Amino acid sequence: MEKSKKFEDLIVWQKSHQLVLSIYKMTKKFPKDELFGLTCQMRRASVSIPANIAEGYIKRGEKDKFRFLNISQGSLEELKYYLILSKDLDYVITDEIMSSANEVGKLLNGYINGIQNSNS
Repeated sequence: MEKSKKFEDLIVWQKSHQLVLSIYKMTKKFPKDELFGLTCQMRRASVSIPANIAEGYIKRGEKDKFRFLNISQGSLEELKYYLILSKDLDYVITDEIMSSANEVGKLLNGYINGIQNSNS
């Protein structure tokens, strides 16, 4: 398997970026009174996922790399909660986006495991 030359080559980054775009599109439909509440929180959490993958990608030390990837994992779990809340508030149907979030989670875990295995 060929090593990626930049973070944009990572499937996990590509999928998480697509998730961000989906979140922005979805939150446009939210009530205007959520602009500084749930809309802002969901967008912030979603953007944090690929941003931290990108930042972790360039880190040379394994500890630093894993710290950023773990932040990505935390932001993903935070986003999943917001998706549950959005559904429970009857703002949107989130099944498809939740499925994408779960896929990103699996890819992120695989990426972390791959780094760990290559360094052992």
